[in-house]
Amino acid sequence: MVSEEQVTGIAPNDPESVAFMLDDCEVWAVVGLSGNPDRTAYSIARLLQERGKRIVPIHPSAPVVLGEQGYATLAEVPFPIDVVDVFRRSEDAGRFADEAVAVGAKAVWFQLGVIDEAALVRTRAAGVAMVMDTCPAIEWRKR
Repeated sequence: MVSEEQVTGIAPNDPESVAFMLDDCEVWAVVGLSGNPDRTAYSIARLLQERGKRIVPIHPSAPVVLGEQGYATLAEVPFPIDVVDVFRRSEDAGRFADEAVAVGAKAVWFQLGVIDEAALVRTRAAGVAMVMDTCPAIEWRKR
């Protein structure tokens, strides 16, 4: 269990982490991405592509989405991942942060409404950048 003292003082969306992910990271694994264009994950994945990022759908059925082959798990992706972008409920999201660390991702992004302070502490302690409860579309508009 993560203590309150460990969480205090950690800025979940520090500008340096956001800038690193948006500017320097090219391969984004999008957890929860399906071929449903009505879902937010789909529109954000399309935005990432428009911004020059390569997306990697992570979904149990491993569909091809937006022209990119999907994978059932992060561990199945046969090339390096820069950012793991998580579109899952907060109570399920922490395991994807842990998997991101395990596969050597450089960063983890928890989307709007996805909050897990313990995962933030674990991920940052592992030396992996992380932001949560925000969206690349929002952060790009701020720039």
